[in-house]
Amino acid sequence: MIIDALVAEIGSTTTIVNAFDKLDSDNPVFLGSGFAPTSIDKGDVTIGFNQAKANLMQNLHVSELLAKETFASSSAAGGLKMSVHGLVYDMTVKAAKEAALGAGANLKIITSGVLDEFQLEELKFSNLNIIMVSGGVDYGERKTALENAKKIAELKLNIPVIYAGNIQNQNMVKRFFEENNQEQYLYISNNVYPKIDVLEVENTRKIIQDVFEKHIIQAPGMEHIKEIINEAIIPTPGAVMEASKLLQAAIGDLITVDVGGATTDIHSVTEGKEEVNKILIAPEPFAKRTVEGDLGVFVNKDNVVSIIGIENLQRDLKLSEVELKQLLENYQPIPNSNQVPLTEKLTEVAFDLALKRHAGKLIYMFNSSGKVAYAEGKDLSNVLYIIATGGALTRLGNRIEIIKNVLSKQTDLTLAPSKKTKIIIDNDYIMASLGVLSKKHPEAALKLLMKSLGIE
Repeated sequence: MIIDALVAEIGSTTTIVNAFDKLDSDNPVFLGSGFAPTSIDKGDVTIGFNQAKANLMQNLHVSELLAKETFASSSAAGGLKMSVHGLVYDMTVKAAKEAALGAGANLKIITSGVLDEFQLEELKFSNLNIIMVSGGVDYGERKTALENAKKIAELKLNIPVIYAGNIQNQNMVKRFFEENNQEQYLYISNNVYPKIDVLEVENTRKIIQDVFEKHIIQAPGMEHIKEIINEAIIPTPGAVMEASKLLQAAIGDLITVDVGGATTDIHSVTEGKEEVNKILIAPEPFAKRTVEGDLGVFVNKDNVVSIIGIENLQRDLKLSEVELKQLLENYQPIPNSNQVPLTEKLTEVAFDLALKRHAGKLIYMFNSSGKVAYAEGKDLSNVLYIIATGGALTRLGNRIEIIKNVLSKQTDLTLAPSKKTKIIIDNDYIMASLGVLSKKHPEAALKLLMKSLGIE
């Protein structure tokens, strides 16, 4: 059987291979999925890919499966591990963070000001994929970004460094890297914070994803990735962002939520309301991602249990202390019927907290005119749709009720989606794959995404 495309989603624990056909027609087709454990620990992700492909072939009842194109998203080997270094935390550092997170990065180190010896030592041993240096508006402060770029070049880490600060520094930064024989690792981007209260992150996000694709084969276990992938490879969270932006252009403002085993990711694609933008105290990007590394329903379930409280869980689930203890001790990544109520509760709390952290809020301050309202953070009040993807919110029976419960808890001071926001489920669980596919087949990816979401 010959098909148009296979898209692999290489996770830290599971590899999924999705099959697509008729991508150039008016009716592209999602054929099915195959699953297998990710084989990073065996030093070769192609093992897990081939096992997932074999599972797909079994599901499709075919003995041979050839694809014209193969794509991949990856969060394996720790995903895209980055550090960002800027001048002022709430300005250039924030802009760099937004660029990195929106591209799908897992931020390991964040600093403001000139790097000290301890921070430089940390950079040496953090096993990063990319370092990003920002700082200074264009034609503004130069010293901090220059010093940081020079110090990083002198470390000779042989890993990609993206410079996204004051454009006046670009030639000097190039010289630092040339003097240290690191010029092949330097990438120059537009300034992520070119003017006061202006964020420009899209160019940098594209560079981050391009650099990730070029250097992913250096990650442990990923050396053979190019043997099976002949098209784009991007970070899985970045792929979800690509799909979210594609969908927003078609149906309107939205957020995408993925409650996973280790983290809870929220992507929002919205300008917000004009009246809120007028009172914002700091700029926010059009497309924003937050990742909550402490909120997950398997790897980080103990964190969420601690937040809820054992006694509250016993009461809500109508379990004794012994019953709840046994349930937690035998908790599985894919819950059985006994575990589902607990998983649903963990999912609801993880989403609730993640949404509160992602959404902005109204604050009141006093000036000479009296009490005045200001807005801080991302305004989600104009969002029309909540898109649920990921294992928990596409497979749990009460997923719609979980999302509605979270929306009902938001206060008037939170710039969250309204209770009337439409909830849509990624039924085929293919949003990340379609984000990668959209790099080459945007029209087909959008049509397939609409089908999975049940949108006419």
